Amino acid sequence: MVCISYVYQMKKDNQEGRHSSMKVRVYTLSAFAKTENGGNPAGVVLDQGDLSPEQMRTIAAEVGFSETAFVEPSDCADYRLRFFTPAGEVDLCGHATIATFSLLFQKKKIAPGTLRQETLAGLLEIIVQEKGTIFMEQTLPVFSEVISRSEIADTLNLPESAIREDIPVQMVSTGLKDILVPLRDLKTLREMEPDFYKITETSRKYNAVGYHVFSLETLHGSTAHCRNLAPLYDIPEESATGTSSGALACYLFSHGMLASTKGLIFEQGYCMEQPSEIFGELETRGDRITRVLIGGKALPTGELLVEME
Repeated sequence: MVCISYVYQMKKDNQEGRHSSMKVRVYTLSAFAKTENGGNPAGVVLDQGDLSPEQMRTIAAEVGFSETAFVEPSDCADYRLRFFTPAGEVDLCGHATIATFSLLFQKKKIAPGTLRQETLAGLLEIIVQEKGTIFMEQTLPVFSEVISRSEIADTLNLPESAIREDIPVQMVSTGLKDILVPLRDLKTLREMEPDFYKITETSRKYNAVGYHVFSLETLHGSTAHCRNLAPLYDIPEESATGTSSGALACYLFSHGMLASTKGLIFEQGYCMEQPSEIFGELETRGDRITRVLIGGKALPTGELLVEME
């Protein structure tokens, strides 16, 4: 693996009055990658030592990915995971979860089977398949505000007519709140040039992480083609978003847009030249969703060594 060292100062007195130092190893992986250049990069810290939330945030900012996961012991699950963007902590991150458990599997710290992770979004199951595909359980969906098409179209620099009328612009959460925006066609989705300042203000207004903009017209016969915009959290665009894919699967089911609840595939990252493929599955009872699963693999890409003094 390529090893890159970052060094920054975080002074801390030890019991003898001298400065103590520690090194934090951050593994880097690309989750949901469809090709070698695809996927969404995430950092994973397995042996974090005694880090404060502010130190975790600083490390995430130094790494520079949309999210870095920190693995901690748990009293109620197999592992506790905390997720930090460069701007702060979030309750859940799908691609960083896939990266974490892929790394644990690759290092033979876990075997195929079912595990539980403790997160700020709750206790969630992880399914590790024989060949290393990881599925993560998400929280059951919460459907909230329906937002006017005109308000959202303005922030995307699109005419209102570019947004479908038969299904709503709606906020949905399976762990994180996303504004789901259905566009009429793939061409419009790929060519749109969003106004990130307006998206930031609208996300703040609705207390959402960001927008998940999608088209049911796809490149490879998938369930949907997606773009995820979260500038409020310093992520203008993300190449693969597991939590948003879970929310979208639930949204499509609730509006009668799924032919099947199994074998769902979401395309993302193509506008960023980082092709990504996210698998999904819903368990249902009548018109009620009883379980949400999102999955994929992660490819190792390197390590960062952060020295803290």
